Amino acid sequence: MEIKLTLALPRDELSVPVVRRILKNSMQTLGVRRDVISDIELALTEAATNALDHAQNGGEYEVSAGIDGHRCIIEVLDRGNGFDGEALGHLEADVRAEDGRGIQLMRASVDKVTFDSRPTVGTVVHLEKILEWDEGSVIKQLTENHPAIEHGPWHSDDTQDVPAPP
Repeated sequence: MEIKLTLALPRDELSVPVVRRILKNSMQTLGVRRDVISDIELALTEAATNALDHAQNGGEYEVSAGIDGHRCIIEVLDRGNGFDGEALGHLEADVRAEDGRGIQLMRASVDKVTFDSRPTVGTVVHLEKILEWDEGSVIKQLTENHPAIEHGPWHSDDTQDVPAPP
């Protein structure tokens, strides 16, 4: 079983705390550990902020999230020109820099970060985080003996290189 959310949000800085709070509240309700939620919130904030900063002409951006018994997968789609994100965020940013640390923060906060630039659509930032649960969590009860449904924009064959939790 997988719980999925998709939001179309206006390109406005006020939308970032809205999407962060919706996903945070969903994960808290399901029983995700607080430290894991904090990591996901940080990565989502950076990805959404980048969508606002780099998207062009679009009145909105999209955030899709899928949560199953093992991981949270988030995709943030902007309407920008795209870029080669694989080459960015691997080196230490200057601690005095005002910009340029977002991708580094995303890579440090979640287990997998990829970028897919689609010329006529924009850039998709794909984030994955292995989830850890509070004792007696709702999601464990809902997903136990129910395999994840293998469809949706955030479910692809390349998610196999993220290890399942112990």
